[in-house]
Amino acid sequence: MAQFRIPGPLRRLSEGHVTVDVEATNLIGAIVALDAQYPGFKERLLDENGDLRQFVNVYLNDEDVRLGSGLGARVGEKDEISIVPAVAGGR
Repeated sequence: MAQFRIPGPLRRLSEGHVTVDVEATNLIGAIVALDAQYPGFKERLLDENGDLRQFVNVYLNDEDVRLGSGLGARVGEKDEISIVPAVAGGR
């Protein structure tokens, strides 16, 4: 089972859980599985075209999925998927 690490701002969707285990073979399947357990994640992570939203970063075992295989990235047992909302600010 792969494990999602849920950031604070999204924990209300996961009923306060910091981590959520999912069964999937790739990242898009993991997102669908997460959304099946806790509805609302898919619409917050993916845009209307099914791509990652611009201001959401997803890491698979500390690697930014945008720089690799994207949503098709293979997900295996004991893999960790981290959702990291982008932070904007400054001057």
